[in-house]
Formats: sequence, C-alpha cells, structure tokens
Amino acid sequence: MSTHTENIKLRLIAVELLRTAKYKRNMTYRELSAKTGQPVTVLSRYAKGHVLPNIERAQHFLQVLTKLVGLDDEIRSRIKFDKGHFDNTEIIGDHYILQQAANYVLASFAGKRVTKVLTATTDGIPLATMVANALGVNLIVAKHNKKAGIKNYLTETYFIGRDTDILLTLYIPKEAIKKHDSLLIVDDIIRSGEPQEALINLTKKARAEVAGLFTLATIGEEWKKRIKDTQEFPLVVVTHIKNTSNNHLF
Repeated sequence: MSTHTENIKLRLIAVELLRTAKYKRNMTYRELSAKTGQPVTVLSRYAKGHVLPNIERAQHFLQVLTKLVGLDDEIRSRIKFDKGHFDNTEIIGDHYILQQAANYVLASFAGKRVTKVLTATTDGIPLATMVANALGVNLIVAKHNKKAGIKNYLTETYFIGRDTDILLTLYIPKEAIKKHDSLLIVDDIIRSGEPQEALINLTKKARAEVAGLFTLATIGEEWKKRIKDTQEFPLVVVTHIKNTSNNHLF
C-alpha cells in the first residue's frame, strides 16, 4: 500500500472511531474534546464529514479513541469458557469486532512494510481476511493438508498443545511466499503459541521477513515461552486473559 493511500485510510479510520465514540458510546463532544485536546467545533466538523483530520492529528486520535471505543472490552464481553475449553464463536463471527480489529492493525502497523498476511486454518481466517483487505494485500492460509495439483510445499510440524504427543503439520505452497515478502502473521487467539511459532518458522524457511504478529487475545502465560515482542518484529495483542474460568477471566 502506498504511503498516500495508507494516510488516507488512517484519516478515515480516525473519523470512524470518532463517530463510534460519539454515537455508539454516547460520548459528548465536550467529553471527546477533553480526551483529544481538540475544540468541540473541530470535532463536530470531523464527525459530520465536513473535513478530514491531517495525518498527525489522525494518528493522535487513533491512539486515544481506540481505547475509548473499547475493542478490548468488546472482546472480553464475548469470551466464553466451558471447563477450560474456549468458545470464540461470538468473536470470529462478529463483523463489528473484525472491522475494528482491522482498523487496530492499520493504526498499529502504520508505516510498516507488509506485503502479505499469513494465518493458519481455520478460526483465524475471518480476522486475517478482514486485515488483508484493510491493508490491500493478499492472504496466505497455512493448511493441515496438501492440495492436489500443488507439488512443492513449505512444511512445519508442531505439537498441538502442552503435555501432548500429538503432532500437526502446516503446509504452504512454496511459491506463495517470495524472498522479498514481509508477512504480517494474524490469528484470533494465542494460547500455547505453537501454531504461531510454526507460522514464524515457515516465514523464515521462505527467507521472508516477519513484519509482525497480531492477535485479538492471548490466554494464560504458556505462549510466552515461544513468542515474544522483540526487536526482530512487534507483537500486538488487544487483550490478555489470565484465567479460563467464566468467573475469573482476567
């Protein structure tokens, strides 16, 4: 995505977040003025679509309004556990959450080179699709089986969770990733960290760059043994869940 196109998208997202805070969160212009440092009259012009904020002001709005709009709270309100088993149905099927998450990615990775989005089958696909669309790049889905007609694959095998001897293999057509690519890895949830680590390894096998890793939520602490926010690439997490009982999620 060109810098000009990216800037326009960020400015439009800033206005969308302002409208969400005003009309869906029922915040007054006076409250928004106190939070953003902008006059009421200016905020009104933005919200009504009379003018777009410049890129510097849009970036400031994104930092402030993302917290006010409450993607974190929206995700937490939809999280359900049953005897430790995670139900993400109300997250991956909610268009509002997916759209806000895509906006979150645009704001978080503004200026970062991303040529493709990479995810693993299956639950991460709706989110990754929305993110790829927002970024204007192609989506690659690593699958657990090979497809007839494709001869060469990149493969990575991993254990499906802690204290298990069950292995799964991810397959990506070898031609899907080029050496010059910079991949943003996207998944809805990170629990053990093993599937996401496998995606990182697949990217490196292709001699491509990991632009970053984005997820809506992390669960527990096990994943930290495999994935960390380092200088190599940023890790962006919307919310962290410490426990998995319905009464003590956070």
